[in-house]
Amino acid sequence: MKKNGHETAADPVPRNRGSRKAAPTPAPVPAPAPAIEHDLVGRGIKQWRNERPDLDSSGKAVVGRLLRLEEVVLRTLNAVLQPFGLKYQEYAVIATLRVAGAPYRLSPSRLQDTLLFTSGGLSNLLKRLEREGLVKRSTDPKDGRGVLVKLTAKGQRLADEAMPKHAAAEIHLLRMFDLQQRDTLAHLLSAMMVGNAPELGPEPA
Repeated sequence: MKKNGHETAADPVPRNRGSRKAAPTPAPVPAPAPAIEHDLVGRGIKQWRNERPDLDSSGKAVVGRLLRLEEVVLRTLNAVLQPFGLKYQEYAVIATLRVAGAPYRLSPSRLQDTLLFTSGGLSNLLKRLEREGLVKRSTDPKDGRGVLVKLTAKGQRLADEAMPKHAAAEIHLLRMFDLQQRDTLAHLLSAMMVGNAPELGPEPA
């Protein structure tokens, strides 16, 4: 810009201070997961490879962690269920009957097939729940020799109270995964489960 015949610097453009936007706050960076070879199973695999290099011990990377996770999962679930006076296997029975829908009853064999754990002592477990007034066993009206296990009103109330806490604990156990990772893990575990136990796959049409 010229002023009195001399070049001058251009007038600065006034800034609208009200429109200035603060720099976005960076999202917190999650702590990095420990290297896989440094966890409990990874350290064990290193020992196997040192002492028995002739064996392929790579399967322990998955199987070993599944076995160790069983204890971790049950410990977490039992802690959540303790205020309700339940352990996981007891909860599993009343929750399975609850989600079976009205009239909330199943035969012992159907109940066993539906449970997510194997129990050679299901009969004793049912006796214990019956003493607590949570289930009731009766003769199957369609088969006088058969038995049905029915959830009582008390059992239904307890199941409904405990189910949200149990579901939240399951989500907590998966907190280190995003939704896509959880879906991928679920598919991989399903393939492993059904591949080794086809009877746990889709029900026959």
